[in-house]
Amino acid sequence: MSAPQHPPTKPTWTLSGFGDEIDPDPVVQLAVLSSLGASYVEVRSAWGTNIVDLDERQLDTLAQTITDRGFGVSAIASPIGKVDVSAPISAELARLDMAIAAADMLGTRHIRVFSFYRAEGRTAADIRDDVLSHMKALAERAGAAGKVLVHENEKDIYGDTPDRCLDIVDHVGLPSLRLAWDNANFVQVGVKPFTDGFAMLAPHLEYLQVKDALFADASVVPAGEGDGELPETVQALVDLGYDGFASLEPHLSDYTHLGGFSGPAAFGRAARAFRTLTDRAGVVLA
Repeated sequence: MSAPQHPPTKPTWTLSGFGDEIDPDPVVQLAVLSSLGASYVEVRSAWGTNIVDLDERQLDTLAQTITDRGFGVSAIASPIGKVDVSAPISAELARLDMAIAAADMLGTRHIRVFSFYRAEGRTAADIRDDVLSHMKALAERAGAAGKVLVHENEKDIYGDTPDRCLDIVDHVGLPSLRLAWDNANFVQVGVKPFTDGFAMLAPHLEYLQVKDALFADASVVPAGEGDGELPETVQALVDLGYDGFASLEPHLSDYTHLGGFSGPAAFGRAARAFRTLTDRAGVVLA
């Protein structure tokens, strides 16, 4: 008698999201995320205050709020590296220390970072050496604290194209610096994310941030409704055995250089659009 055949196990990704895109109040953030099937939150701000500016009392209240509702924290969405590269690195290292303290209190090892802006008239090549030096200093500090920095490919920073993202992780060469993959941000700098960047960056990918965008006007749209090659990306991640976080960052209502906002209804629409893609690929979002 042949052995019973069991269906293959479906890949499972952990759903999270930028809570402050829903509402400034963490209680509202977690309620909406819970209704969408998530049990993790990515923390960028609470009560209108950035995560690196929350004091110990506020962090303690936030940690208790998250724990009481059965949630975990997928990442600290810090603003570190969203400054001109000419600024002293000591200031960013001090902010990293604050992010590490927040990560410790909230129980996560991931801290999102960026790779610096440049002054008007300066090229990416002009700032390369300073960027790489700064990123190595940040990664060394994070590694000593047992944290992993995830670099987001934000528009207009040094690492906003696949080749420069690879340049950063190759040069730093530390396990404490990995990549957060954002399809929409690549579209906004004229890159076809999957076609032009996935193969070269996949070995360094640690974290998925979910949003899409249009080449025509760089506007952000729900996953699968833009030019960000989200279906191809999701399938490629499945094929690679990815089993990490998928964090919703819809940016559907408002956006500044420090972050975006969607509101509960638009955030829900973005979540449902992404779940449609993952359902088609056989991914379980939990």
